[in-house]
Amino acid sequence: MRSWWHTISVQCLLLGLVSITNLSAQQPASTATPADVQGSMLFASNCGGCHGSDGRGGEHAPDIATAPDVQRLADSDLIAIAKNGVSGTGMPAFDWLGQEKLTAIVQYLRTLQGRQIEIKLPGSAKSGEALFFGGARCSECHMVSGKGGFIGSDLSLYGGDESASQIRSMILDPERNLPPQKKATTVVTRTGQKFTGMLKVDDNFSVSIQTMDGDFHFFQKSQLTHIDLGSHSLMPVNYGSMLNDEQINDLVSYLLHVGSENSKRSPTQSSKSDDDDE
Repeated sequence: MRSWWHTISVQCLLLGLVSITNLSAQQPASTATPADVQGSMLFASNCGGCHGSDGRGGEHAPDIATAPDVQRLADSDLIAIAKNGVSGTGMPAFDWLGQEKLTAIVQYLRTLQGRQIEIKLPGSAKSGEALFFGGARCSECHMVSGKGGFIGSDLSLYGGDESASQIRSMILDPERNLPPQKKATTVVTRTGQKFTGMLKVDDNFSVSIQTMDGDFHFFQKSQLTHIDLGSHSLMPVNYGSMLNDEQINDLVSYLLHVGSENSKRSPTQSSKSDDDDE
């Protein structure tokens, strides 16, 4: 029987299952049942605001997706904690949700912990990998699992947080779907030099960008005549004509597959490695 102190310690990991938030990250689509959909929605509206939409912790509550002590708890223990809350902490009781909804939340949490059914991919992940590092030239800017470029976002975990439709939309229309901070910044100096790259620093007095050749350029704003933040995407905007539907599906499948696999290993794998080094 676990000690009283261990029980309370584990329960405190689950404080803060409260606040309504939008679900900005979801697991790759499998053959989702109504219960799966209900679980993700309930988690988003009751848990994500504190624990993060991916369950990996937020400003007000800890990681419940990759924390080993939480992963080892039985479903019945997790349901009991959610139902009764933890006295003296910010973790309220959710008994009003009822057993069915609490069970759906815990089942969705299990998917965030990596215990998910096999993902139904729209194409071939293997062919998508060849495209990513080959003809589609994605790896010139993006890195996956330590391989590729550095100008764009590291996509090692991207497919673990996005659906197939979201990834497809980003590939086909980056101008519309990329946020400004992910787009290129262009600056023009007083001497007429023009630089375009990814914004690294922007404060009251200076701007720093990284250009496609990997060089960093630092400017005092007083040296510039023009600054265009988030002006356009560095991603090609013609993937819809460059690649056919099958190839797009293959790219989506590769990102879903590698993102899901990496999400299962991170950050618990790195934590384990750190422990092994001690």
